[in-house]
Amino acid sequence: MTPEAHGHRADELCEEGLSLYARALREGGVPQEEAAGVPCVAGLGLLQPDMTNPRWLHPLPPAVVLPRVLGAIAEDIARQRRRETRLADMLQPLMEVHAQRVASADALSFTVVSGLANINTRIGQMMAKATDELLTVQPGGKRPPGVLNAVREQEQDLLSRGGRMRTLYQHTSRHDLGVLAHYEQLEGDVEVRTLDEVPHRMVILDRSMAFIPVMDDRSMALEVHNPAVLSCLAATFDLLWRLATPMYPQAVQPPTVNGITPRQRAIAALLVEGHTDTAIADRLGMNVRTARVHIAKLAATLGSESRAQLGYLIGRSGILKQEPQS
Repeated sequence: MTPEAHGHRADELCEEGLSLYARALREGGVPQEEAAGVPCVAGLGLLQPDMTNPRWLHPLPPAVVLPRVLGAIAEDIARQRRRETRLADMLQPLMEVHAQRVASADALSFTVVSGLANINTRIGQMMAKATDELLTVQPGGKRPPGVLNAVREQEQDLLSRGGRMRTLYQHTSRHDLGVLAHYEQLEGDVEVRTLDEVPHRMVILDRSMAFIPVMDDRSMALEVHNPAVLSCLAATFDLLWRLATPMYPQAVQPPTVNGITPRQRAIAALLVEGHTDTAIADRLGMNVRTARVHIAKLAATLGSESRAQLGYLIGRSGILKQEPQS
């Protein structure tokens, strides 16, 4: 509907139109020129030309005008509803097509794999297609020889195709001769580094797909193909890799600062945070007995005679503020 002169609309009664219509009712009509700038009185049928005097407009009774106007509004509403129905009928099938496409894309971006055997099989299938890179985060301490032997052929095949391997372990794995021997048997571009703590297990292949755990017991994994998530996972790995200490092929021993080893420093940080011996052992990939041995050595170095005093001495020593120089 097009706006008319002076901003008036022909289908909406304005104050000026209402006043003119009221005067026409009282006086029996109004001159035509007075209605020229008020289009709503003619558009709504309030005033009509006088058959005996073309220059004069006479009013229709309100009892006639009101049903006519309300009927026009009702018809306009019905017309809009019919238009609404037609649009819905036309677009609904397209909405379903789009929903199916989005659902299909989501299904391809994230897939849940259940069962450790199925997860390992699926990783093996994807490794067979990889050509560029295998990035792996392996939390925990020692890895069973059977596990290492099971993946050696797959890893060597990737290396033989010109791919490279980068693996992150925790520092506890530096003392696992089986882990070191595993990588010494591989030929190709292989590097291993370690950190005190690493995130959950993660496998990234060619930076185009990844496997991350869904359950703590590793009984369920998420196969990821979503580009945004993959970019985030790869960036996290790259950051941790830069912070890690080389273990293979050239081992670099984490430096000791003021008699405090890096492992003791990591334990000190967790002690100050209030973690139990068991929690510390889990976080650092060692058994509780080993964790307690390191806590005792840390206490002896700082001269502590109790757990409470140890926390105080750790804070006063400033060891957590020191950054070891490689």
